[in-house]
Order: sequence, then C-alpha cells, then structure tokens
Amino acid sequence: MATVLSVSGSPSPASRTGRLLRHLDRRLTAQGHDVIPLDVRTVPAEALLGADFRHPAIVEAAELFDRADGVVIGTPVYKAAYSGLLKSLLDLLPQYALAGKTVLPLATGGSTAHVLAIDYALRPVLSSMGAAHIVQGWFTLDREITVADDGTLTVAPGAGESLTRVVDQFSRALGSRTALLAAAG
Repeated sequence: MATVLSVSGSPSPASRTGRLLRHLDRRLTAQGHDVIPLDVRTVPAEALLGADFRHPAIVEAAELFDRADGVVIGTPVYKAAYSGLLKSLLDLLPQYALAGKTVLPLATGGSTAHVLAIDYALRPVLSSMGAAHIVQGWFTLDREITVADDGTLTVAPGAGESLTRVVDQFSRALGSRTALLAAAG
C-alpha cells in the first residue's frame, strides 16, 4: 500500500510515546503499509543542536521524509507544546518536507490540560511544511498507557478504541491518496 514514516519525538528510550508509536506501527503494517520507524533521539545531538543540515543523519532523515507517503508524528507534551527534540529535527528539514503527504499527529502527556497541544502547537507547523492532509490527531494520557515488565503495551479501553479509529482513518486516507496517485500515473 503506502510507505509510512513513524516519527517519535521523545528524548527517552523508554518513553510511552515511542512505545505507543511502535504499537501503532504494527497495526499499520498489518494493514499492508511499509512502516519505517524513526526515533529522533537517535539522531546525533551535535547535528540537531548545531543545525548541521549536511550531517549524514540529517540528510538521511530528510530522505526518509521524502520517500514516505504518510507520516505519523508522535510527541510527548511538555509545557503545552511538542518536544524540543522534535522541533530541532523539523527545523532542519526542507521547508516543504511534508508536501503531498498525509500526516497523523499524536501526543502523550500527563494532564488533559495539554490536550489542545496538537491543534495549537503541532498542527500549524505540520501545515506550514506543506502537509496535503492532516488527519484527526489524538492525545493519550500517560496513565492510559501501561507497559508490562515484558515490554508489552496496553492502552486503556476508551483510549485504545479512539487510537484505533484515528489510525484506521489515517490508513484509509493513505489508501485513497495512493490510489489517486496511481491513477494519475
């Protein structure tokens, strides 16, 4: 079907955001999409903080965005906005790195006070980067995500159903876009 870049903007290797994204990646893969995970925390800090546009890791990240049909952007919410780590990467991508792409914004956080961070902080940036279609995003409370000792992730029933709905909506939007592009030749 489509190639999906799944981007985690969490600085923590054991983050709920990253684990949630990898959980959702499996659903997209089961639906026939080719999913490429990208944990921004693995991009060298000197490239991000030094704004080194020519660093091989930044060039590679830009190429991943370029070849993706759709992008899932996941971030923890800090101070009512997306992570600075994610911002560092987005700032180094080409201005229209999301041109023609379908995008699913997701966020996690400790309080419902941050639920609008997707619409007021993240969505405008994604739009300015040329996203063709930004589907409905979803905010998941940290307490709705449980990680067992063996690493398995469980999402609370209400939140899990909502996440399934937005991921399936994203998948359908990708399928429609891919079909239109194929028809156009």
